[in-house]
Amino acid sequence: MPSDPKRVARALLSVSDKTSLVPFAQALARRGVALVSTGGTRRTLAEAGLEVEDVSDLTGFAEMMDGRVKTLHPAVHGGLLAVRSNPEHQAALRAQNIAPIDLLVVNLYPFETALAKQSPFETCIETIDVGGPAMIRAAAKNHGDVAVVVDPADYDAVLAELERHGGVSAGLRRALAQKAFARTAAYDAAIANWLAGQIGESTPAYRALGGALAEALRYGENPHQAAGFYRTPEQRAGVATARQAQGKRLSYNNIADTDAAYECVAEFDPERAAA
Repeated sequence: MPSDPKRVARALLSVSDKTSLVPFAQALARRGVALVSTGGTRRTLAEAGLEVEDVSDLTGFAEMMDGRVKTLHPAVHGGLLAVRSNPEHQAALRAQNIAPIDLLVVNLYPFETALAKQSPFETCIETIDVGGPAMIRAAAKNHGDVAVVVDPADYDAVLAELERHGGVSAGLRRALAQKAFARTAAYDAAIANWLAGQIGESTPAYRALGGALAEALRYGENPHQAAGFYRTPEQRAGVATARQAQGKRLSYNNIADTDAAYECVAEFDPERAAA
């Protein structure tokens, strides 16, 4: 049995990407997990016949400001951050009538999608998630007690451990926490870099690097080195947005050489150049 599996009695689900959400929540409900949710996620689950507590019932406050404020509340963050083995934390939960949250399932407003579509400034601003990253960071910090899932691809791994061990292992909780922090870092990097472009700042005080793994490369600059190809959300024409028509998995050198060739050709006037 894996070390320190943590039982899941209560889960909070709030997602933009609803891929596989309903079967995942149904599997949790069959295990007796109490479900708490927000807005559109709660409606989706309720329409599937699941019993779901609205987060506003948990907090005692209705969503406000067009949904900008709904989970930023001690009843949520206290349930995520309380260390189960800390008597003072447990006393605080009891004093404030806060129920612990053992599993957080959140994926963020699709800011990168809005950016890729070159959406207007105000649309991009309204697609910046605030409550989601706050909850993710709280749960990831407290991964000693809480499992946090930011990617539907990880639903099966969580369910498999619940089925086999009755809880989520320390190893999986830590791996999920790492992925969660990486996700919020990449999300914030996309926002920061977009805003730098909006104000024409080419040398910001802090340079944020982000992106999602597009492909694990065959090897790095040398065959003994590992490498990954990461794509940022801007969707600029080039190697990052090109489709490989055939051939084996690329190496770092393949990517670098192809990019250099593309950038050289891009310097020519397309009406008067041939390649």
